Amino acid sequence: MRRLILLRHAKSDRPAGVGDHERPLNDRGRRAAPAVGAHLAEAGLRPELALVSTATRTRETWEAISAALGAPEAQYHREIYEAPSTRVLDVIRGAPDAVETVIVIGHNPGLGDLAAALAGEGPRKERARLATEFPTAAYAVIDFDAATWSAVSPGQGRLERYVRPRDIDPELGG
Repeated sequence: MRRLILLRHAKSDRPAGVGDHERPLNDRGRRAAPAVGAHLAEAGLRPELALVSTATRTRETWEAISAALGAPEAQYHREIYEAPSTRVLDVIRGAPDAVETVIVIGHNPGLGDLAAALAGEGPRKERARLATEFPTAAYAVIDFDAATWSAVSPGQGRLERYVRPRDIDPELGG
């Protein structure tokens, strides 16, 4: 079995004169990210590999959650930065087959589109909600009966859970 965790970066700031790739997390994002990391760890969702966009906000999100997850190996991929779902899936398909659980930290709309496309099974209400919103610091866990990462395909996954920051703590918003 393959388990994929898709996590949208936490809420970012928009400082004047700072390019999109370099935008940092804002205060809400700096609160939400560790809360999400703790929530993942408490649920036993500990990836062996993180595939992270090179954007500042995704790297800061990873830094805020990685210790709670046991600090697994991280690989930084420019290809994930603001990528369409097909490009993110290409990066996932390149993950080593020895790894069973992967977390991807990226951006919308590509990440939300990918989550909705991969989750062909699972609770209908959750899949419908996932298809309409994937806010900052939200994550989806999708399981696959696939022998390799290269075999992961749209419609073949089962949505195990979909969590928004406000599901963890209403004050986190998102």
